[in-house]
Amino acid sequence: MSQHNEVGKIGENLAKKFLEKQGYKIIEQNYKTKYSEIDLVVQNKKCLVFVEVRTKIGENFGTPEETINKKKMRKIKGNALTYAVFKKWNGPLRLDAICIVLKPDYTVERFDHYENLLG
Repeated sequence: MSQHNEVGKIGENLAKKFLEKQGYKIIEQNYKTKYSEIDLVVQNKKCLVFVEVRTKIGENFGTPEETINKKKMRKIKGNALTYAVFKKWNGPLRLDAICIVLKPDYTVERFDHYENLLG
């Protein structure tokens, strides 16, 4: 496994544990379609939440937040809507991001949860 993939896995697992502690129910991890992948699909009360997890080691080359651009958001939104239709979900939907910065020893330097990115 490449360092990039390893860092991503660490971030997703940290995000998953965080969300579970907050009372979210994990429904899917790494849900893939031919268009893109949704890192985590979780349920918070009656809301289905699609979570994009961005993890980086340090911020010398930019922040994890800077990697979530309009194109990425469009893909995630499209995938989320397709998922909701496929699963016959008719409740509210939300798109969140969790941005994590790790130290070189893979311990957490910064962890931020951004809710409802689409407003």
